[in-house]
Amino acid sequence: MKRLAILSLYVLLAGAAAAQDGPGVPPPALDIRSAAQVTLEEFLWKNRLIVVFADSPFDPKFQEQLELFRERPGDLLERDVIIITDTEPASPSAIRQALRPRGFGLVFVDKDGLVKLRKPSPWHVREISRSIDKTELRQKELRDARERGS
Repeated sequence: MKRLAILSLYVLLAGAAAAQDGPGVPPPALDIRSAAQVTLEEFLWKNRLIVVFADSPFDPKFQEQLELFRERPGDLLERDVIIITDTEPASPSAIRQALRPRGFGLVFVDKDGLVKLRKPSPWHVREISRSIDKTELRQKELRDARERGS
């Protein structure tokens, strides 16, 4: 059931992005993974994580958050974000045990493995991107990119 839900979410995200870009332009694809199949440690210093928790894949807040991701996948990809979903509180994943959410929750974990943000309701990608851009690590990435471009 969980794998089917993740696959369905991926198809929905890819389809919505394709509709926006038009024919012949491949949409940017978000990397969405199930919390049951990953650990926080495997992303350390490589990726930022947005972890979305819910008590069910049918939770309206969970569905709304996924729709918000669909609207601007490029902003998340540009910032090395991987989306982790966990909608199985009855079978707690290692990530659920580490982050201990209650009901719906969005958690931003930076590349250093530290939690930078927790939100109890869906959040727009624009706001998530701003929060990421304010972090020390992202500021360094932007400075380094400017220096390489000069």
